[in-house]
Amino acid sequence: MSRSVRLSKHFQSKHFQSKRFQPAASSSSLPWYGLGLAGIFGVSLALRLWGLGRFNTLVFDEVYYAKFAAAFLQGQQEFGGHPPLSTYLIAGGIWLSERLGWGGPETYNGLSGLYVSTISYRWLNAMTGAVIPLVLGAIAHLLTGRKAIALLTALLAACEGFLLVESRYALNNVYLILFGLLGWWCLLRSLHRLHSANKLTPVVWLNLVLAGIGFGASVGIKWNGVAFLAGAYLLWIVAWGMQRLQQRGLPSLPFATPLSSLSRLNAGVWALSMAGIPFLTYYLSWLPYIQLDPSTSFAGWQNRILDYHSRVGGMDAHPYCSPWYTWPLMLRPVAYFYKTAAPGDPVPVVGPDAPTAAGDMIYDVHAMGTPTLWWLSTLAVALLAGAVGYWLWHWGRSLWAARSGQTEPLLLPPATQGYLSAAAFVVGNWAVQWLMWMRVTRCTFLYHYMSAELFTVLGLALVLDRWLRNAQSGSRWLAWGAVALVLLGFIFWMPLFLGLPLSADGLQMRRWLPSWI
Repeated sequence: MSRSVRLSKHFQSKHFQSKRFQPAASSSSLPWYGLGLAGIFGVSLALRLWGLGRFNTLVFDEVYYAKFAAAFLQGQQEFGGHPPLSTYLIAGGIWLSERLGWGGPETYNGLSGLYVSTISYRWLNAMTGAVIPLVLGAIAHLLTGRKAIALLTALLAACEGFLLVESRYALNNVYLILFGLLGWWCLLRSLHRLHSANKLTPVVWLNLVLAGIGFGASVGIKWNGVAFLAGAYLLWIVAWGMQRLQQRGLPSLPFATPLSSLSRLNAGVWALSMAGIPFLTYYLSWLPYIQLDPSTSFAGWQNRILDYHSRVGGMDAHPYCSPWYTWPLMLRPVAYFYKTAAPGDPVPVVGPDAPTAAGDMIYDVHAMGTPTLWWLSTLAVALLAGAVGYWLWHWGRSLWAARSGQTEPLLLPPATQGYLSAAAFVVGNWAVQWLMWMRVTRCTFLYHYMSAELFTVLGLALVLDRWLRNAQSGSRWLAWGAVALVLLGFIFWMPLFLGLPLSADGLQMRRWLPSWI
């Protein structure tokens, strides 16, 4: 008699089984989805633009990126070990801001090599960072078809303190993330169109080309942007492998829509859109930089990047270096700015002096995530990885039985297939983004985990949505409690994200681990 591999009833009801991914019926005539996204964007943008010129200096790696942009505007090449695309973006922000007169005289300095306002080399980062939660939410919507998950994803991403910090200074990580996520958004849009039309229409091709441009632009910011493209390759290979198993009559774990359409993209289409277009985009991004001094070719600049990273020191090269295996627990954040002002002294920000009656005030900007969100997201991706592993184990048993001549079909409920596909998307991308650093021996920082961490945020949204729609009230209360912890944590650690003045006791209250210094 044939046996069917199924999850236990308990596991199905509590941990993975659910209604199909579909918008819940609503009797409200209010466009709550659009209003919710608009509210998230408005608050995100306000937090990034507020006091953008408070620190009238170069903060952390602004000593490189702001200077590179200023040099480019003066027709000079400044090489910092990365491709030049972020240099153009920051330079464009400076150019536009100075022509529009943004920033008062108290925000001007000449530290970058040009006498410009600090707002001029920061505002585009702020805009970019405010958009990222919306793009991640849009990916969640395409992946699941549920607006509630999209809204929850955007809300959680907007509460990510690390993203807030990186968005307020002339750094390049937010551009890498935005382009990579836009690449995935366009790829998922193309898969949806392909599923509907069942052929490669011009709209499908357009989205594939845009996806390739996004992935290529991400590499044009930093080479580790290639992890977004690698995640796409991983899922494409899995989709084709499962289709081949189905064709041979063997057990498989096929993706649900839209990832199921990956197997409809043959090698030629994939090579053109996911190899040719990204490489062309990357190549073209170098041309304005090379034209400043054609003595070094495109290939020569790639060798210089390799040489630069081979000469970067190991984990003892910088006090804030941290190995890859510590990142999911956020054991070593990075201090971007730290100044102390005694009573009556001038403060290190654009604003009034410290009150004479107060004690020492500390201005600390820490590149760290919202701890409650970070740790809950790590737990969520572990749960999703466990669910994916559970089904892979049963698939392996079914495949082994089929090869041995036995009959043990693998029955995957439709709703479970949808969640399993979403979980595989999150776990696959997270694993590629994180594990690529395993063999890197140079000094690495917590911000190298930012892209991977945003996929864990998407994973947390998937888990919380499951709990919120569970028939048991305990699961719903647990989900709302997790959301409350994220919001409260974001507010509690806000002074370290915005560099608000703190007393020594107030700062110590927020240093939960000895390594958070």
